[in-house]
Amino acid sequence: MRCVFVQFRCTPGKTYEVADAIYDREVVSELYSTSGEYDLIAKVYVPMDQDVGRFLSDALFDIPGIVRTLTTMTFKAF
Repeated sequence: MRCVFVQFRCTPGKTYEVADAIYDREVVSELYSTSGEYDLIAKVYVPMDQDVGRFLSDALFDIPGIVRTLTTMTFKAF
């Protein structure tokens, strides 16, 4: 499994609805609200045989209320 972090910017007033929809998809291992430019951050494990972009697009990015995302790939845990 490949670990990636995805940050979500939500439509104002829709963060909790987006968070609920993300959890309903049962794709993320952890989900947090955050301060700053993005409203949520999720830790997602993508199967090694899957294309990261397609996996995330198919699994999460069509949720209503998501305005923008930022995906950070990881390489090694310390």
